[in-house]
Amino acid sequence: VWEVVNDPASMAKTMPGVESFDIHDDRRWTANVKIPLGLGGLKMKVEMEKVEERELEFAKLSAKGQGVGAMMNMQTSFTLSDAPDGGTAMAWSADVKIAGPVGSMGQRVLQPIVNQQVDHVLNALEVQVQEALKAAG
Repeated sequence: VWEVVNDPASMAKTMPGVESFDIHDDRRWTANVKIPLGLGGLKMKVEMEKVEERELEFAKLSAKGQGVGAMMNMQTSFTLSDAPDGGTAMAWSADVKIAGPVGSMGQRVLQPIVNQQVDHVLNALEVQVQEALKAAG
C-alpha cells in the first residue's frame, strides 16, 4: 500500500480526470486534470507536494490548483496501520477549499460530487494495490 500511495504514476491512475502529469522529483509533481462537475468539467493544473512523511506509516500532501473559474487548495494526509485481518488499514483526511465562481456553487452542490470522486479514488486505489501485489508475486 505504501508503495502505491507514494508513487505519483500509480496515484495518477486513481484520480478521475487526469489528462497528463509530470514528476519533478520524489516530493513534487504536477497534474493536468479535468474535474467532473456534473454538466461539464473544470480543467485545472494542480501542483502537488509531499510536505511530511514517516515511511511506511504517514504522509501529508499539499496541492494547489488553478483553472478558469476556480482556485483550489487541498491538504490531505493518511496513516497506514496493520488491520486485524492481516491487511492494511488506511485512515485519511482531506481539507479542500475552492475559490472563484465554481467555489460559490456552495457545499450543498459540491459535496455530492466530492463524495463521488473520493469513492472513485478509493476504489481505484484498491485496484492499484491488488495489481502491485500480483506483480510482486
